[in-house]
Amino acid sequence: MGARARRSARKGGKGERELLEGLVLRHRALYFRGAPEIGDDAFDRLEERLRALDPDSKVLGLVGSEVGSPGKIRHARRMLSLAKVRDKGELERWRGGREVVSTWKIDGVGCSLVYGDGLLGLAKTRGDGTFGEDVTEKARWVPSIPGSLPPAGGRPPSVEVRGELFCSRGAFGRLADEMEAGGLPRPANRRNIVAGLLGRKDGIELCRHLSFRAFDVLADPPPATEVEKAALLSSWSFDAPGPLLHADAGSVGRAIEEAARWMGSGDYAIDGVVFTFNDTSLQESMGETEHHPRYKMAFKFRGEERETAVLGIEWQVSRNGVLTPVAHVEPVDLAGARIGRVTLHNCAVVREHGLGRGSRIRIVRSGEVIPKFVSVAAPAAGGAEVPDRCPSCGGGVVEDDVRLRCGNGDCPGRRMEGVLHFVRTIGIDDVSGKRLAEMVRAGLVRDVPDLYDLTVEQLLSLDKTKERLAEKIHRRIRATRRTDLATFLAALGLQGGALPTCRKVVRAGFDSIDKVLALEPGDLLSVEGFAEKSAGDFVASLGERRAVVERLLAAGFAFEEDGPAAGGLLAGKRVCVTGTLSEKRSVVEGRLRAAGAVVVGSVGKSTDVLVAGDGGGAPSSKLARARALGVRIVSEKGLADLLGGGGG
Repeated sequence: MGARARRSARKGGKGERELLEGLVLRHRALYFRGAPEIGDDAFDRLEERLRALDPDSKVLGLVGSEVGSPGKIRHARRMLSLAKVRDKGELERWRGGREVVSTWKIDGVGCSLVYGDGLLGLAKTRGDGTFGEDVTEKARWVPSIPGSLPPAGGRPPSVEVRGELFCSRGAFGRLADEMEAGGLPRPANRRNIVAGLLGRKDGIELCRHLSFRAFDVLADPPPATEVEKAALLSSWSFDAPGPLLHADAGSVGRAIEEAARWMGSGDYAIDGVVFTFNDTSLQESMGETEHHPRYKMAFKFRGEERETAVLGIEWQVSRNGVLTPVAHVEPVDLAGARIGRVTLHNCAVVREHGLGRGSRIRIVRSGEVIPKFVSVAAPAAGGAEVPDRCPSCGGGVVEDDVRLRCGNGDCPGRRMEGVLHFVRTIGIDDVSGKRLAEMVRAGLVRDVPDLYDLTVEQLLSLDKTKERLAEKIHRRIRATRRTDLATFLAALGLQGGALPTCRKVVRAGFDSIDKVLALEPGDLLSVEGFAEKSAGDFVASLGERRAVVERLLAAGFAFEEDGPAAGGLLAGKRVCVTGTLSEKRSVVEGRLRAAGAVVVGSVGKSTDVLVAGDGGGAPSSKLARARALGVRIVSEKGLADLLGGGGG
């Protein structure tokens, strides 16, 4: 213990230290039994206070809640906890500029699966990290746990797969109904029910409602990288997340922001992002502490919670027809902002918690993103408020697992959201949601291709639109007809067609619009991130947008190559882009890749060129760093000259 820690310990006193140790042990035990009395943030504060008083406390070194006992099974390699940070700067200091992968941190129960000669022989909970409970018979009921591994693909004689058992939102509703019908208490929440089912001696068939996601494989020899590890798990039919690879702070930050936006809104709950060094030989050299591996770090969101009352629920229809509930609440101050609206995620959440006018709910704001519903303090007296008609077109709605969906493809709300998504993705910066709504009301725009039929005269008819602005909007719209294929596909709003996914499709060889339009679901199964259902959804939604695509092609859309070109003018050069550009950034980066450049997100010693757009100089740390390191800096015009003149 250092001098500062010893002074803190003396100040806090032995009594406080012992009290904190008892509280940490008690709440850790409740957590692992699936019956927590306090939230994660409150528990973390207890640990942080204890660490300040006594960094060497043995309680801090415990992974679980108790030591091993007869009847428990020892793990061949301890299932450790994770070190945690809540600050991006601290995360970057840990990363040290090295390549990492990220996966979302699922809020479930850790589980280890041991296979011998390809057959599942043993399943254990994480337990206290050294000993786990035998849950083999229960694991055999979980649909996403394979009973055997395929003989091909270099499968070792003995292999251990680790991951997380969890209950999806849709499965929880079905499970709760089945338990209630069978005379069992209705479960209160999804995480607790996982621990509850694993601890039951009867009714093990209920485990068929659980899911398993794999994130680690222990084999000899180990895969060389985390990316290879995920591919191996997928080849064995595990649900294994395709890890995102990050080489710079910007990419890491975007992964955190995406997880914060998604947190709690999807079909399973996450409470952070796990970062792991990609190189497994580096992991081996870094080793582990008694508590956590040094090569993994969990980024957890700082969440501030408040209780408030629901004044009413508004249902918004998305471009894909999904109705999302948004609660109007009594305004509260939360994490530096005045909050009056809160997402309730989907209709399953509304039903599960009996949400409606008069409900009292707890909300959280994490990662400086939109506030989210956490739990219900008191349900609405009138029960859940779920519509049976679309709020935009008045048509009937259907329940699609945990969501409500408007099936009317001609729904005005769906059309409006689809056009707005296209505008934002393709980069028509001068057309705001308000301006687009005016175009729709005036009958100028009904679907995406109508944007490219607009004339300057029509734009002049819009409110507060003078000739100079009308010409600028017209010019900007027409300029977007030259873009890369992946951005175009993402702008269409295809089911499961976010920009990173579309880039994977294009780079998998479907690099022309004709190849994309000829896609069959089976063609996508070899592309990372696609399974049978997601491939079918992607292709089906592409078919629904085919007429739109053909009209856009007729309007003059042309696509630039998306990918590095060998032998290009900038072949092998590492190029970073910053500042405000006259074109969408993806278009500029597409030209760089077509010239053979490797586009990077940050400036370092290995960066060859920084492209600095107009206005990018004043606040840009990238520009300052480039000057300090002597990196070549070119303007957007200079880049055009560079690409046209053959310099490098």
